[in-house]
Amino acid sequence: MSITRYLTGITTTGTPHLGNYVGSIRPSVAASLSPGVQSFYFLADYHALIKCEDPVRIQRSTLEIAASWLAAGLNPEHVTFYRQSDIPEIPELTWLLTCVTGKGVLNRAHAYKASVDKNTAAGREQDDGVTAGLFMYPVLMGADILMFKAHKVPVGRDQVQHIEMARDMAASFNHLYGEHFVLPEAAIDEHVATLPGLDGRKMSKSYDNTIPLFSSRDQLKKLIGGILTDSRAPGEPKDTEGSALFQIYQAFATADETDALRRAYADGIAWGDAKQVLFERVDQVIAPMRAQYDELIHNPARIEQTLLAGAERARTLATPFIRELRTAVGLRSLVQGATAAKPAKAAKAALPAFKQYREADGQFYFKLVDADGRLLLQSTGFAAPKDAGQAIARLQREGAGALAGQLAAVEGVSDADVGAALAALAQAAAAA
Repeated sequence: MSITRYLTGITTTGTPHLGNYVGSIRPSVAASLSPGVQSFYFLADYHALIKCEDPVRIQRSTLEIAASWLAAGLNPEHVTFYRQSDIPEIPELTWLLTCVTGKGVLNRAHAYKASVDKNTAAGREQDDGVTAGLFMYPVLMGADILMFKAHKVPVGRDQVQHIEMARDMAASFNHLYGEHFVLPEAAIDEHVATLPGLDGRKMSKSYDNTIPLFSSRDQLKKLIGGILTDSRAPGEPKDTEGSALFQIYQAFATADETDALRRAYADGIAWGDAKQVLFERVDQVIAPMRAQYDELIHNPARIEQTLLAGAERARTLATPFIRELRTAVGLRSLVQGATAAKPAKAAKAALPAFKQYREADGQFYFKLVDADGRLLLQSTGFAAPKDAGQAIARLQREGAGALAGQLAAVEGVSDADVGAALAALAQAAAAA
């Protein structure tokens, strides 16, 4: 049986909430039990440093997140569960990838662009407050993924770009130094629920509207009692559509239980009674895990031991692999390096390439990169992948002028550069 490797990281900057459980923890624990799957779960504490400057918070969050995953049923004997900072090979790989990643690629990262746009709108210098850590975030994420040759990375649509970038880094490195990396794919589950928070918006630490996953029973009841509802009185029919109470209940209840509450809404259930139904159902799911969580959270030494054991398991893969990569790039013993041959490249000359992808806005895009991965041409968005493919075909037939208004300018790239790349592709196609 072939093995598929899945890898998931959790940034250690906050306390897990019900939305994290439904959207990430529960499906990931279930997936780890699937046959033919090798799962890697890590606590992304290096990533936390980019957005949090409170060391106590990072340490506490690491403890809470690890305890939450273990209490929810993650079995460290069946998965590789580790803390990112316990794997020194990851920052070393980050540097190796940095040396093959174009700055232009990083300029287009969503988080960086959002910071630049925010600064521009406020009339500030575009890089005001932007750290090198934020700018290099995609490279560190690429190292996390590529280190363990992950085939699939479960992500939301807003994270797909990072997987594309990791693929580009892997392809650039493989082109220069031989085939070493697996090119990962994003695994998007369209059915994973996104829970509303106390105010009806998406449950998020950013909105301060969360219900902590392992609140005490009393705190859970109080928080659920504070969920925003409308002014309809008892006896008045109520809509399930847009009801935060109903959506949260649906994520924890069976189909029959959900239908029963839907009928109760139509019959005019009082909001107080609906909140009590929700509280009892959520607590029924959480209570057994809460007992395990409380035991773990008060025994940090046990969690520490679990993470160190996971790191040891992870490093049995990472240590020989980074040794292989060091040799590939020339970081070798002088005795070894004196006669070592340069890795063989593909017999055919490397060519420019078109790459199609989908962004978080739902639109389809394409780009043209040269043989070294440098961006030459970037499209605007298309409604369907077929439209993007037809635009590429037209571009190859008629040249860049045929798509006026559908191509975004790329700094430092001339029309001659694009023309030469298109000509090289045409010549290769004619010779095939």
